[in-house]
Amino acid sequence: MTSPFKRLGTDTRYLLLGFPLAVLSFCLLLPGLVAGIGTAVVWLGLPILAVTLLAARGFANVERGWLPEILGRPVALPRRKRAPEGAGRTRRLIQPLLDGQSWLDLLHGIVVFPVAAITFVLTVAWWGVTLTGLLYPLYGWIIPQSHDNVQLPELLGLGRGYTVDALFYVAVGAVFGLTLPLVLRGAALVQAGLGRALLTGVAELRERIDDLTEGRAAAVSAEADALRRLERDIHDGPQQRLVHLAMELSRAQRQMRKDPQAAQATIAEAITATRDTLDELRALSRGIAPPILSDRGLAPALAALAGRCTVPVELDVQTAERYTAVVENTVYYVAAESLTNVAKHSRAELCTLSLVRLGDTLVLSIGDDGVGGAHVAKGHGLSGLADRLRAVDGELAVQSPVGGPTLIVAEVPCG
Repeated sequence: MTSPFKRLGTDTRYLLLGFPLAVLSFCLLLPGLVAGIGTAVVWLGLPILAVTLLAARGFANVERGWLPEILGRPVALPRRKRAPEGAGRTRRLIQPLLDGQSWLDLLHGIVVFPVAAITFVLTVAWWGVTLTGLLYPLYGWIIPQSHDNVQLPELLGLGRGYTVDALFYVAVGAVFGLTLPLVLRGAALVQAGLGRALLTGVAELRERIDDLTEGRAAAVSAEADALRRLERDIHDGPQQRLVHLAMELSRAQRQMRKDPQAAQATIAEAITATRDTLDELRALSRGIAPPILSDRGLAPALAALAGRCTVPVELDVQTAERYTAVVENTVYYVAAESLTNVAKHSRAELCTLSLVRLGDTLVLSIGDDGVGGAHVAKGHGLSGLADRLRAVDGELAVQSPVGGPTLIVAEVPCG
């Protein structure tokens, strides 16, 4: 976390350097734009506009380099359109005119000037009053105390003299000094907000579209994998049991006349097989959407999962709220698959499962003291969980060194 003094220095540097840069960009870009538009009818304006847009791109790149430090997070960089392969010199020359972001860079280089001027004045004024007031005791004794030299405290009726003036100006300097970080932070955010809107807004929108596209593809992939696994489980389990059950009942039907006692034994075996098949179908249905989840919510559903796990589970659910079906199903699915992996592969003696809400995010943590070695690479079980979470804008983090322990953390937006 950035310290207040470092933040104050960063904001001050950004606001003080931003003004001369804004003056320079305004003085170069506005005349270039006017000259380019005015001479466009005779084609001379096209290269002028192209050069102006390239200059605007340079100023914009400087601003983009400052934005992450001011905003406290990375910003998206625009994707520039390039001239087609084999394009002529004229086509390459006018390429900046065909790039929408270049025009936004130009717009920013012009409109940032009044904003930077105001924030620059605020910065200089607040720093000036702060330093002038707090340092008055060091230089105030030099100021002559004559009737012609009337100080502000005397005009306010507070009295006259070095001591009165020093106390007054130090108090004013302290007030401005206390508000200095807030004023400069607000000014920096306003100026940086303008830059973010014009210089990175389109790029952020494109990144968001790409994320949504990847999320949708991940959701489709995860759903397809889940359906294939369910189909395989049904084929290898209940379906084979039902085929065997049909054969046993047919055998019992043939035995009924010849050997009723043998038929009764066959029917008893068929009843046992029916119960086993029902248990297996219930287990499969729990992995989809168990009734307890839709009826009572996450806490009881996770408790049921923990109770069925072959590895002892310490459960800590700190939220009893109900969430949307997609959120609850995602959390339950991740928990169920993770506990299944723990039971099958971890060789653990103890597992922990916790669920807590932090702001607008549900955080599910599953840990075990097993052999470790789990990761989310494609082809491994956890990759499906990562895809399922990505489909709802969630994230999966896995810490599982060889030899253990393993910690899986899933974050699911719930706001």
